[in-house]
Amino acid sequence: MKNRKILFVGSLVIISLLFSFQSRFFEIAKQIEIYNNLFKELNINYIDEINPGELTNKAIKNTLKNLDPYTNFYNEQAVEDARIRREGEYGGIGISSFYIKKGIVIAEVYKGFSADKAGLKAGDLITTVNGQELAELEKSQYSQMVKGTPNKKISLVIDRNGKTQNINLTLDKVVVNPVPFYDMIDDETGYIILTRFTSRKATEGVSKAFKELKEKGMKKLVFDLRSNPGGSLFDAVNITNLFIPKGLKVVDTRGKIKKNSRTYKTNREPLDTEIPVVVLIDGRSASASEIVSGALQDYDRAVVMGERSFGKGLVQRYFELNYGTQMKATISKYYTPSGRCIQELDYANRDLKTGKVPKFSDGEVNLFTTQNGRTVYDGGGVTPDVKMDFSKKTDETKSLLKSKAIFNFVTDFANQTSRISSEGFAFTPSNFNNFKNYLLTKDTAFVTKEEKLFKKAYKSVKNNNEITTDFNSILQKLKEEKVTKIALNEDVVSKEIENEIVKRYNYKEGMYKHQLKNDKTIKKAVDLLKNQKEYRSILTK
Repeated sequence: MKNRKILFVGSLVIISLLFSFQSRFFEIAKQIEIYNNLFKELNINYIDEINPGELTNKAIKNTLKNLDPYTNFYNEQAVEDARIRREGEYGGIGISSFYIKKGIVIAEVYKGFSADKAGLKAGDLITTVNGQELAELEKSQYSQMVKGTPNKKISLVIDRNGKTQNINLTLDKVVVNPVPFYDMIDDETGYIILTRFTSRKATEGVSKAFKELKEKGMKKLVFDLRSNPGGSLFDAVNITNLFIPKGLKVVDTRGKIKKNSRTYKTNREPLDTEIPVVVLIDGRSASASEIVSGALQDYDRAVVMGERSFGKGLVQRYFELNYGTQMKATISKYYTPSGRCIQELDYANRDLKTGKVPKFSDGEVNLFTTQNGRTVYDGGGVTPDVKMDFSKKTDETKSLLKSKAIFNFVTDFANQTSRISSEGFAFTPSNFNNFKNYLLTKDTAFVTKEEKLFKKAYKSVKNNNEITTDFNSILQKLKEEKVTKIALNEDVVSKEIENEIVKRYNYKEGMYKHQLKNDKTIKKAVDLLKNQKEYRSILTK
């Protein structure tokens, strides 16, 4: 009798699951059919011509936008861009760039590649490629205009400070090195910076740098992951493995289905499990950077120093779709060896009316312990063992750093200054006053939410002369207010500008050399490594 009851209950569960699956499958099929019919009728009957690709692309983007910012659709062109970001290798002229309506703005010129040899500079605007004016194209078409097969010849028209130049050059095989700089800070302390976890190259680059520095006498290491946005999960595991023994757990991933849940362990012999290490992180260290810093912290293998990291505890995977397109979807959350998930934003509970996403760190934060019994926390990124005492960024400063205002200011600076040294240059309080004046009088890139709303309201009444006078006066006050709030973070902003100026004249290599002697966080890391008693006490208390 008892067995019959169990069989009956089991049958009900199976029937319920089958019904649920069929119901869900029917709902998906139904929605796809509705969209297909809508698209067909719209394409036949709408009065104007419709671009099917553009319409579908927008529809898909809108479908995904309320999930999380990492779940994306890539058309054929965007697939190649995504591959380049993952692998750091392509045929191009050796620049990083951003796009505006008039064309492609060069953000950085890589040393030794064709753009550098041709004399191109950061701040130059590429307006024409092979006779094609970029202003006539969609921005989505820009990315492939200066890329292609190595040795292919292309001609550019650039605008530099209002003057046009014709430039002819040849595409190179461009390889972006994820370990662009490493050196000895002093006789015993080495420094390695990792800027991205690009597939395969990151582990090889860190390993090579480490071995070379050991040959130079390195007995302590500063490992810089600041502003590193992440990348390959496998490289995160392998780089952690350089410093901890074989067979240890580095990260767990937990997804909705079994194949997206997995434990990643070290599977190689390490390079060095004893050398004292300080790992540097900041608010732009994300994803794989947080896996490495979180794991080394959990095993008490390194002191983590700097600012709280970004808080991206989500894992993505690429899925092949039809006609060369792809989808990147969030498939799981990851957890450090102590069991922490450092995800900051709770996208599952987004407010659909306001679009606001709550933070896990605003709720109850769970406590975990490291191997030595130290307390660490989940939610809201990796909290450093040693926090830097930078001024807390205002909302205005955060918006400024996301804008192109600093880049544009440095372009103006470079147009007026022929040369600066990477060694002794400092962005002084007098220079900062010039920057504040620039924001008040010339800048158009950094606009606050209040300014946007005010300008929008003004549009409906702008023909009234009296209101126009008041508008200009209030707008100026809004600008002065935002500059005042930015000035509260003079230390942070000045350092950003200083680094951008040094990079503009001396490439990234020069900027890293400058930081090695002038960066406050690097200096503090070196001081800690020299005081081994304090270093050990941090890892055991």
